[in-house]
Formats: sequence, C-alpha cells, structure tokens
Amino acid sequence: MKLQGKTAVVTAASRGLGKGIALRFAREGARLFIASRSEEAIRRAAEDIREQTGAEVACLAADISRREDADRLLAAIRQKYGAVDILVNNAGGPPAGLFLELDDEAWRQAFELNLMSVVRMTRGIVPLMKERGGGRIVNIISYSIKQPIPGLILSNAMRAAVAGLTKTLSMELAPYGILVNGLAPGRILTDRIRELDRITAAKRGITPEEAAVEAESGIPMGRSGTVEEFAGAALFLASGDASYVTGQMLIVDGGLTKTY
Repeated sequence: MKLQGKTAVVTAASRGLGKGIALRFAREGARLFIASRSEEAIRRAAEDIREQTGAEVACLAADISRREDADRLLAAIRQKYGAVDILVNNAGGPPAGLFLELDDEAWRQAFELNLMSVVRMTRGIVPLMKERGGGRIVNIISYSIKQPIPGLILSNAMRAAVAGLTKTLSMELAPYGILVNGLAPGRILTDRIRELDRITAAKRGITPEEAAVEAESGIPMGRSGTVEEFAGAALFLASGDASYVTGQMLIVDGGLTKTY
C-alpha cells in the first residue's frame, strides 16, 4: 500500500494508460479523482475501479484541451479533496499525419491537447501540493522525445515540448518538495496502438496483425508492453521510492529506443 492516504488526480483515465495507472494507484491505497471527455466512459471507469479495489473514486467529464473545462475540473478537485499529492497529466495522442498534410488547425488542436492541458492542470494543482508540503507530478509523454516516430509529427513536436516543460518545472518546484518527471511509453498495447497498426496496415496493404508483428520485431524484448507494466513505472515515480528522482524521463519501451 505505497500510496495509502494519498490523493491522486489522473486525466484521460477512462481507458488505456490513464485507467491502468488509476487502477494501480487505487490498489496501492490512493483515493482518486479521474477525468476524461466522455461522461459515460469516465463514470464506467470509476465504478470499475471502485468494484475492483474498494477505493474512493471521484470523477468528472472534462475536455482539458479547453480552458473552461480544465478550470471546472480543478474547481471540482479543490471542492472534493482540497489538497492533492499526485498529479498524472495524461492525454490522448493527436492524429497521425505528415507535415505537408497538416494545417494550422491541426497544430492548434495538438498544442491545446498535449501541451496546454499539462500547463493548465499543473498550474492549478501545484498550489494544492504546496499545502501538503510536497507532491509528485508525472507527465505522460512518449519515447518519441528520444527517437521521433515517422508519421506522428504532431505528437513528436508536442511531446518534446512537454519534456522541456517537465525538466524546467522540476527545477522550479524542487524547493517546495514537488518532484516532476516524465514517463514515456514505447509500444504499450492500448487502443491507440491498435489504431496506429490499422493506419500502417491500410497504407502498406497488409493486415493490422502483420503490422503489429513487424513493429514488435524492432523491440529487443520481442513483444509489446502491457498497461500493467507501464502503470508499475508510474507507481514508482508517484511513490516514496522515488524521493530523490526529479526532472527525469523514464522510458518504458522494452529496449525499443536506440538512444542513451
């Protein structure tokens, strides 16, 4: 029960990586506030986590790429719990595409979804962490910060921006006992990965299954990671075990990334 008595906020938590992290935190004793854009999906996720763990789980439907929704979510968190110990900034990935295919609106939406959502949530939660005398912020990014992914230029650019934000915040917030790290998934088997396999398959005239096998062939461990494995890394960064770790980018990719 590494998070017993802790309050954690996880965004984009109705499925995939976000839900996996929220579920692991609940099993470790945390009480949760989770959010995603779909009211039905986030309520279903909250109920599922409660049933599996018995944890206290509050939820709200909010599109944190919109300032008014982020403000509404932050107000609900303050009203429900007051102080916060852990913030996991997570959001879905922007659309795939090549540079010449993407217009200004696509770039603006990616900016709001993947960078400004982190800015807004962090700005709202940090004062609540100061009240606790410290906290943990985990920003979900991508292994593309080390090795850009072909066809995902929007994600490559915005995740790199979040990495820069993460490092800078780690220096600014360390005096307050707030540790800020990035957590970068490689090929973790989620709906997003299955969608990218389908896109690759359609472009190359192969099946999604063949696209998956080809992608996994480049991973030294020979397989995709699981959501549970990724959530374990998030737990480490959110727990007392990482009490001297800040400003780092932890890549969970089975050895896929070829850089140091």
